[in-house]
Amino acid sequence: MTQQKSNKAALYILMFNMFITMGSIGIIIPVMPEYLRIFGAAGQILGMLIATFALAQFVFSPIAGNLSDQYGRKNLIIFGLILSGLAQIGFGFSTDIWMLFVARFLGGLGSAFVAPPIMAFVADVTTYEERGKGMGMLGAAMSLGFMIGPGIGGFLSKVSLHFPFYTAGAAAILAALLSLFLLPSTKPSVVQNKQKQDNLARQMARSVHMPYFVMLIIMMVFSFGIANFQTTLSLFVTEKFNYTPGDIAIILVVGGAFGVVVQMFVITPLFKRLGEMKVVLINLFVAAVSIYLILFVSGFALILVVATIFSTATTLIRPAVNTLISKLADNEQGFAAGLNNAYMSLGNMIGPALAGILFDWNMNSPYILGAIILLSCFFLALIWTIKKAPHLMQPDTH
Repeated sequence: MTQQKSNKAALYILMFNMFITMGSIGIIIPVMPEYLRIFGAAGQILGMLIATFALAQFVFSPIAGNLSDQYGRKNLIIFGLILSGLAQIGFGFSTDIWMLFVARFLGGLGSAFVAPPIMAFVADVTTYEERGKGMGMLGAAMSLGFMIGPGIGGFLSKVSLHFPFYTAGAAAILAALLSLFLLPSTKPSVVQNKQKQDNLARQMARSVHMPYFVMLIIMMVFSFGIANFQTTLSLFVTEKFNYTPGDIAIILVVGGAFGVVVQMFVITPLFKRLGEMKVVLINLFVAAVSIYLILFVSGFALILVVATIFSTATTLIRPAVNTLISKLADNEQGFAAGLNNAYMSLGNMIGPALAGILFDWNMNSPYILGAIILLSCFFLALIWTIKKAPHLMQPDTH
């Protein structure tokens, strides 16, 4: 097998791993409102559970990124998938709220050891010119997982509310076994130094001086904004329109399907024509408008359209930011991917916790705040680009 074919095979396995990881998360989304009722919990607990998952990601993602630079990607990915699977199964077996929090923290820890090494692995097996395409394919796998996951979750919930968690756990463990036998091992291409082995606080402080620091801020603020939508959408449509897990699954599946199509067939031409930065700016604005519009639409069809527009916009932003960070990271791919995931986790940690509290106070408030946050992120990115990096407004001709 030639090196090119080996790299392509590795990319497909990485896509499958990301698909399973995101599908395992997506599979539980339509089930959560009813599942939490067993424990007498609502929006605030849901937000805190998601924030707990993100807290573990925030703490351990930079560590995982560093370790993947030092020891390679494969073993960390396998460990993360196994831990994620066991955490999902533990969530399904939980009998008290504190057990739910422990399971979600372990799930976030597992995810931290999957996502950064996978993103760094993609950088290992793609050329600079093909980096955007590779990240787009990875993003498509993420969106496909979110698309199929909720649909499967809505269907499996008819067996029992616990069954989707067991299925998600088994799928993650299966992905780990396939990776063990099929994923090639890569030799770290980075020479470690003491500076990169700093603790989390020093790494976060050092990130301020990285050339991709503003991209990290954009990822954090953007993640904060969309978390308001993603955390409370199932609660919002259940409370306001009495939607079932099946209805919620359809909304998520259709939005995810558009995201997959865009990332598989549209994102690479978009990057080449507009450049990653313009893609980020345009879709931040579209996301801000669509999250606000959700408050003013009624009827399943209109809600489906607005949610799909929002989902498509956000699926374009993430791979664009990931690509920009990767291109600026040079030979620190694992380190940069770890920081990227940490900043994303910060947004995912604060956003859901605040969204859950706001939802219990007023169900419209998370969407108003989300629109403000996304619009602020748009202006931050626009001003920084014009003042500091105007070359990013043009397609990369490297």
